[in-house]
Amino acid sequence: MGYISEGFLRAFELLVSLEAETCSAIITTISVSSMSMAASLVIGIPTGFALGYFTFPAKRQVRAVVDTLLALPTVVVGLIVYAFISNRGPYGNLELLYTQPGIAIAQTLLVVPIVISLTATAVEGLDRRLKPTLHALGARGAQIALTSLMEARYAVLIAAITAYGRAISEVGVSMIIGGNIKWHTRTITTAIALETGKGEFGMAIALGIVLLLLAFLVNGSLAVLRKRS
Repeated sequence: MGYISEGFLRAFELLVSLEAETCSAIITTISVSSMSMAASLVIGIPTGFALGYFTFPAKRQVRAVVDTLLALPTVVVGLIVYAFISNRGPYGNLELLYTQPGIAIAQTLLVVPIVISLTATAVEGLDRRLKPTLHALGARGAQIALTSLMEARYAVLIAAITAYGRAISEVGVSMIIGGNIKWHTRTITTAIALETGKGEFGMAIALGIVLLLLAFLVNGSLAVLRKRS
């Protein structure tokens, strides 16, 4: 048990001193996750709103596909993106492999189904009297759609935070697409995996503490938003 207590002591020293390698993994994680979340929201909110608001042929089938993608394994997403952006892939000339934007693209594919599905669920859960009421008050087209989205805003924020929680905690995509390159694409999760394998429990525990704090922050935000919604 001694190595565990030594690991926690070393972790405390690394966090207090803001050790450069530890901070690099944290900054990379936040940077990549923020890029992927921005793209996911731009794609996911309009798509999820359309899926929940409008009625069209094959809507049920489309919704089933989106819900199925919620359980898409991270390593599968990494494998698919790797095939497209590697040197032999159709987009290899973009040189996205082993870069932070490359990780962000893969993370976007991983979390955008969460945003789409939860946004659609939020819109479908709106009071059915809302649309006729707005129509009776003179609202039309885009006004009705925008007002409906505003009514579901807390649920949409919950979708965004849920997706962000998955983005910061995944490891498969970051390992395959990022390559776990020190000072460049090494994230918190890949660093934890590497340092644990090396027996360097101090840094692994330090990064684990940071990841737990981020998870608590995400879950705390979810609790507040659920209460408001």
